[in-house]
Amino acid sequence: MASLDTHMPDDAPRRGGLLSLSLAAIGVVYGDIGTSPLYAFREAMLATGASHGGVAREDVLGVLSLIVWALVLVVTVKYVLILLRADNQGEGGTLSLLALAQRAMGRQNRVVLVLGLIGAALFYGDAAITPAISVLSAIEGLKLVTSGVDPFIEPIAIAIIIALFLVQNRGTEAVARFFGPITLIWFMVMAAGGIHWMVQDPEVLAALNPIHALRFLLDNGKLGLVVLGAVFLAVTGAEALYADMGHFGRKPIQMAWLFVAFPALLLTYFGQGALVLSRPEAMANPFFHMFPAWALLPVVILATLATIIASQAVITGAYSLTRQAVQLRMLPRMKIRHTSDEHQGQIYMPGVNRWLMLAVLALVMIFGSSSSLASAYGISVTGTMVITAMLAMIVAWKHWKLPLWLAVAMMLPFLVLDATFLGANLIKIGEGGYVPLGIAAAVLVTMASWMRGTAIVLAKDREAELPLGALLAQIEKSDSIATVPGTAVFLTSTPDLAPSALLHSLKHFKSLHEQNVILTITTAEVPHVPASDRVRIEDLDERFRRVALVYGYAEEPDVPQALLQCRRQGWKFDIMATSFILSRRRLRISTRSRVPSWQGKLFIALSRNAAAASDYFRIPAGRVVEIGAQMNI
Repeated sequence: MASLDTHMPDDAPRRGGLLSLSLAAIGVVYGDIGTSPLYAFREAMLATGASHGGVAREDVLGVLSLIVWALVLVVTVKYVLILLRADNQGEGGTLSLLALAQRAMGRQNRVVLVLGLIGAALFYGDAAITPAISVLSAIEGLKLVTSGVDPFIEPIAIAIIIALFLVQNRGTEAVARFFGPITLIWFMVMAAGGIHWMVQDPEVLAALNPIHALRFLLDNGKLGLVVLGAVFLAVTGAEALYADMGHFGRKPIQMAWLFVAFPALLLTYFGQGALVLSRPEAMANPFFHMFPAWALLPVVILATLATIIASQAVITGAYSLTRQAVQLRMLPRMKIRHTSDEHQGQIYMPGVNRWLMLAVLALVMIFGSSSSLASAYGISVTGTMVITAMLAMIVAWKHWKLPLWLAVAMMLPFLVLDATFLGANLIKIGEGGYVPLGIAAAVLVTMASWMRGTAIVLAKDREAELPLGALLAQIEKSDSIATVPGTAVFLTSTPDLAPSALLHSLKHFKSLHEQNVILTITTAEVPHVPASDRVRIEDLDERFRRVALVYGYAEEPDVPQALLQCRRQGWKFDIMATSFILSRRRLRISTRSRVPSWQGKLFIALSRNAAAASDYFRIPAGRVVEIGAQMNI
């Protein structure tokens, strides 16, 4: 789910080396799904054993068959073969798919927008649970190494999680170099453990026959749905295949899955099945029981490293998703720090880091074990997958220009499968499934409140502000406005209206600069905008010009750098003689507010805590002038 590198177009594999990029993808993309064997088969078998009173061969084959075909249909066919082709200029992920669908439809569609918002909100629930369940499941392996470690499992997990979040501000570049090799070793160790037990009972390979999966579901009624919810744990992290396409390219991700991750996962699941059939007592923790006593401690250490990598992936994924949401104006501006001079994609967001760490620690302390957290896991991922399938259907129809019936026929089986998994996970709402839903609901309310409040502010601006053309006509007729040297740049989101900062400047100072620029910064529905299309200049008269800067949603605005391009288009100015004049609004709840009181207060709180425009747009602090104004909403 994460992103550790900058954008790479389709030719990235040729430039970066297919094998090296595939190795990097193994570490970053498959860190999450690669740690699923720690708990997925165990949880499915515990649910079955609790109901049937033990281990039965047909149950093991049924569960294994469900896992195998979930990996084949959900991951291999849906994501690797189909969705990796639904890229937005090489970028993937829920918000990229949303932007692609909106652009393909030619207009903003409210239903599509809501789907994208829900998908993005659900991701944050997954981002909070993944580090908690992954680290806990790895540390719990210590129980098999030494007795009496039980009271220390939770404190050790908390210490690792705190350390992981505290080092985020140092960046992931140095650590990322080891992600691929460590995860590759992890997959090899899992595969070796699985092969050892599988050769002792090769009949587990019968699970490749989907009849065992269907028979298990048909024979077990509600228990089949419960087990299906646990089986889905085996494919959590599949969204990373799509989300990280822009960072590694399609081919490296496909190669890493088909030749490393997929075979290793199949072998370890078959090995766990064979182990449980020969030693039913191993069902309490079949993954670690696959290894001999002398190898347990190294495997626990390796598992811990793998889960830290999986957690790192989802944390950086949260940064990337939040940055895209800010650029698409779904969330307020937030502080972004770059942790690498070479890779634009490596960023650190203190606010996201702080809230995510608190959420992860709360989950560890409330649930205490990976088995308890397993009930909370899955809902957010299945929900995201349902939405991805629906958006992909729209993209196939509108963007790929497939006939509607063909687009529906292609994606409907996967939508039904994802919806079935979602239904199976919804059964566990009372056992912890409310956690990701609660997190997603909070994020969704925040996004909706921000977008609604922003729309109201823009509407009130249009009601109160003067058309720019009318103001320029008045200025031309006036003789009482003094001229001061230099250039003034007024930032505004409505370039056809006179910025409030300009109106207040005229009202209070009765003066204008020699040169005045109405600057608008907009975000396109593509991840990256070519430098040649970045700047548009329109001369209004001798003293005024309108400048529009356009950025992709995966880019970060840098106003001074973009304005340098204006010199190539004939506008000469001195940055040290330029003042950036910004409006700072003080918002208050109106007695006739257009929003509920609670939503208005939330929007005002978000506005007050948003990063300053000067910081976000990288405007030199010494060149910024802010003029305050009050607005009732």
